[in-house]
Amino acid sequence: MGSVKKIKYEAVPVRETLIEMKDISELIIDLAYSSALLNNKSLAEEVIQLEERMDDLVYMLNMNLMLSARDKDDAEALSAVQRVGSLTNIISDAAGDLARLVIHGIKLHPLAQEVFERTEEHLDHGYVVEGSALAGKTVDELHLARRVGADIIALKRGKYWLLDPGKEIIMPEDMMVARGTKEGLESLLKVANGEVDVLE
Repeated sequence: MGSVKKIKYEAVPVRETLIEMKDISELIIDLAYSSALLNNKSLAEEVIQLEERMDDLVYMLNMNLMLSARDKDDAEALSAVQRVGSLTNIISDAAGDLARLVIHGIKLHPLAQEVFERTEEHLDHGYVVEGSALAGKTVDELHLARRVGADIIALKRGKYWLLDPGKEIIMPEDMMVARGTKEGLESLLKVANGEVDVLE
């Protein structure tokens, strides 16, 4: 029997918790899909970490909702919010299941692989090296989607995810997750890892 993780209760506004859950659910689907498509265990492990964060958020959401209910009418009204949290967690669990297939070396069926490969948008990740033309700039000021056909949808700095990172300054050693055309992603990753100095 595995150990049970103890979570310390924090009084966090329900709205903030729901926003983070929504952001994670969007990112986790993209990462799980890409980990399966690319058979990438490192991306799959990121999915598992995000799934664990989602589990923590669901716990915090439920605690805050229970503490907010003063009477039967409050409890009834808050049950809809709890349902949203529960459904978001189901999405996260499904993404985690897909990631575990990758971690355990179970490959996609060739037909599913072919369908995924035909999509116009792809997802990839890479690290920003010291001296990269991306370092020191915000995602918004780079206008990546217009310039290269790919955009950064998340940054991971240390163990923290920066979701919707438009105003964030990109730092060396950040892991970036980007979505776009295959060619756009290739260009963006070359700039991130210092192979080229200019976005083309």
